[in-house]
Amino acid sequence: MKIIAYGVRKDEEPYFKQWEAAHPEVEVKEVANLLDDSTIDDAKDFDGVVAFQQKPYTASILDKLSSFGVKALSLRNVGVDNVDADALNKNHIKLSNVPAYSPSAIAEFAVTEMMRLLRNTKRYEDKGRHGNLTWAPEIAEEMNQQTVGVYATGRIGRQVVKIVQGFGAKVIAYDPYPNPELKKEGIYVDTPAELYAKSDILTLHAPALKENDHMINDDTIAQMKPGIKIINCARGSLIDTDALIRGLDSGKIAGAALDVYEDEVGIFNVDFGSFDKIPDARLKNLMERDNVLVSPHIAFYTKVAVKNMVEISMTANANLIENGKSDVEVKI
Repeated sequence: MKIIAYGVRKDEEPYFKQWEAAHPEVEVKEVANLLDDSTIDDAKDFDGVVAFQQKPYTASILDKLSSFGVKALSLRNVGVDNVDADALNKNHIKLSNVPAYSPSAIAEFAVTEMMRLLRNTKRYEDKGRHGNLTWAPEIAEEMNQQTVGVYATGRIGRQVVKIVQGFGAKVIAYDPYPNPELKKEGIYVDTPAELYAKSDILTLHAPALKENDHMINDDTIAQMKPGIKIINCARGSLIDTDALIRGLDSGKIAGAALDVYEDEVGIFNVDFGSFDKIPDARLKNLMERDNVLVSPHIAFYTKVAVKNMVEISMTANANLIENGKSDVEVKI
């Protein structure tokens, strides 16, 4: 059995080596380049492909994988929205993902960003760099006084609920498919509009489905409580960036923390050498604001999560090749 892994980063290499040592019957090739039309030929003579979601898996890629005899594609991430479903099914390629590499990692980061916005840490840091160590006027708010709205209560959303409840915050939530245990707690509201209107902080944990594209837009922002703070550690496509900027400019939105961005591919996880060379004016607009926190999609980035992403994806790929099935197989 032979598996090729694309887009392997330095921090992933030790976990690939550990998996290889535990599975000596599998030949593994690791390449640093992402899977695209320019690298697809590297997959010749391999039985399976493990890849990391940053570029789309187009029909041309999937057609060529099929022509090589590859019937198993395993992603080291949750999202499968950039896989061409028609081409995948036409070529009878089985797909797997890593549905839960570390919900705690993302939930903890989301709550960290909430706290940073409440305590104005970015403003204090900016003042400190200029020698200003005064307190006022950056007086803070307390988490225990907030109503935190959680949009979507899957594994990550449920963990966020647990953490912010530990701070003493009031939690409300919306999900078209409510969790039975949380439903017993009575935290669900009936509509997104009600969630927006009642939340001091809104944290998004929805998947990147077509119906969720730009779910935060001018119309939904108009429904929100004045002075709301928005956290997005889910998918950049959930927020209309132009609408967010307008909401910040008007003051309707008091702050935002963005670990994802709708145009992040080719920008996040790249060193441009200086702020001026970042090739995205809207992103720089947000980064320059003292009430906006921007991080380059790092909520997942912990040792536990990276290890799980490698181990689960590699095991799934081997199972798909050998048995034609895996516990983390995805049908799209």
